[in-house]
Amino acid sequence: MQKSTMHTISVQKNWDVIIIGGGIIGLSTAWALARQGLQVALFEKGTVGAEQSSRNWGWIRSLRRDLAELPMALRVNETWSKLQEQVNVGYRKTGLAYFASSEQEMASHEKWLAAARQIGVKGELLGRAAAEDLVGGTKQPLAGALYSAEDGVAEPQMVPGIVAKLAAFAGVKIVENCAVRGLDVAGGKVVGVWTEQGRFGAAAVVCAGGIWSRLFCGNFGINLPQLKVAATAFETTPIGNGPQVALNGGEYTCRPHCSGGYVISKLNASIVEIVPDSFKLFWKFFPAWRAESKLLKLRFGKKFFEELAVPTKFSMEQVSPFEKNRVYDAIPTERTISQAMDSVRLAFPQFAQTKIARQWGGLIDVTPDALPIISGVGSTPGLFIATGFSGHGFGIGFAAGDMMAGIIFDKSNRNRREEDAFSFDRFDLG
Repeated sequence: MQKSTMHTISVQKNWDVIIIGGGIIGLSTAWALARQGLQVALFEKGTVGAEQSSRNWGWIRSLRRDLAELPMALRVNETWSKLQEQVNVGYRKTGLAYFASSEQEMASHEKWLAAARQIGVKGELLGRAAAEDLVGGTKQPLAGALYSAEDGVAEPQMVPGIVAKLAAFAGVKIVENCAVRGLDVAGGKVVGVWTEQGRFGAAAVVCAGGIWSRLFCGNFGINLPQLKVAATAFETTPIGNGPQVALNGGEYTCRPHCSGGYVISKLNASIVEIVPDSFKLFWKFFPAWRAESKLLKLRFGKKFFEELAVPTKFSMEQVSPFEKNRVYDAIPTERTISQAMDSVRLAFPQFAQTKIARQWGGLIDVTPDALPIISGVGSTPGLFIATGFSGHGFGIGFAAGDMMAGIIFDKSNRNRREEDAFSFDRFDLG
């Protein structure tokens, strides 16, 4: 018999809710539940906010979101403003613009805006001259832009740690460097979790594990349709005369950082590694791959064999894959960085002498329809999932946490029609 690798810690053994994952979604859910008076513990295999929650662009946006996400995006602006009043998270209502290089793109923006206005978005279409004035001039040929003065940015490297402190102040017990290995199920219902530090009981468990959620759920026969997309971004040294709004320039994104530099990324350069799950989920993701073929790059390499070697079934007594990779530190792509910088310098010559201050990579958890799962799991009572935010989670994280808390708490004033768009059951997993 294999010797147990578990050891105990001085944390109470029973909770109302246990959260798996210390990213912005898990932290926001824990914070929301604690404010409702529930006893909540959050377990993080590494350190809070160390993966995608601190590696994203930092956009707080309504523009060009799927219409299903817009109610959350509009509600969360007030939360960001109030949070910034309490503590500095780098939140600024900078405004955000999507440049259009053709009348066809302007027509697409117009169509989206007409639908979004019905939900409450306060955006507008700008002509060429107005778009150029918005950014203080540009060499990039423009037909116009879609713009919202209500959108803004925050600093991802600041936010998770601060939300963790707020959650802890509200009563959440946060346990870092402690992986949850799996669920404790009795009578067909989740009654707790098994961690590397022993068993902890709970009436409800939330899997908010980001890119790790599919592996975790799969160990218990739950087929979570989620893959990973690799992305690269970087921050520049300070520049005094760059655009003051966040921009989607078509070939790049660019937004002011609180340091005086800019956070930049290359569009149409996200990498989808072909892995064993790519074949298992091929028909689920094929429509998205085909529709977004210009935005995504498929790559076959050593990642396939690395993931092939990861066990998809493991016992609660064994060291799990989660403990073997406390923080996934994605490697940025140098070519992508160079291309993004070239694009920005063409559009804004004042960036010519700007240097790269830091660079990073990240892995994004994506679903077939690029919408998150915020839902209970009908086949496994007591288990809830908040994952698959597809690169959209940072800005709406607080609202998503409130929604997840409402589902767990079963609030009478829940907007069930809104929740349906994020239901686990929307996927035919037969």
